[in-house]
Amino acid sequence: MPNPKGNPESLRPFESQREEPLSTTISFRATEKMKDEVKAQDDPAQFCREAIQEALDKKKKT
Repeated sequence: MPNPKGNPESLRPFESQREEPLSTTISFRATEKMKDEVKAQDDPAQFCREAIQEALDKKKKT
């Protein structure tokens, strides 16, 4: 019997417009201050992805 409160729209697979899919997660330790500053961003996850990519690109150049 289907859930009468369920939403069939939420069962559709998520589609991304990215070149590479976001298929894994990273977990790391940070100070409470860093966590608060990241959480204050409009899109914290995207902010972290961009910061990490920027650091990786910088490291490749050296």
